[in-house]
Amino acid sequence: MAIYSNIVIDQGTDYSASIDVTDADGDALNLTGHTGKGQVRKTFSSTTAIDFAVSVANPATTGVLNIGLTNVQTNAMKAGRYVYDIEITSGSGTKTRVLEGQLEITPGVTQT
Repeated sequence: MAIYSNIVIDQGTDYSASIDVTDADGDALNLTGHTGKGQVRKTFSSTTAIDFAVSVANPATTGVLNIGLTNVQTNAMKAGRYVYDIEITSGSGTKTRVLEGQLEITPGVTQT
């Protein structure tokens, strides 16, 4: 079952975070052979998505995923609320949602 976490990002800035992925006992999940994917959408049914960069941290046995959005991506997003999730896929093809929630883009004032 996914963890719910709301994220707030300043428009036009880089965003990165590390996610600790654990099993039912709270132990770090060995992510060897896993890949990750994540997307942000205005609504669950939106056809347009912004892709997170998702990578498994080294060593994979620590159960850490790194996620990120570039300043170009967040600058292109209108201020407001979005939904997102992060999924992992095992080497055998099993998909698991590990994180989901709302993502809020706060407007910026400084223009470059």
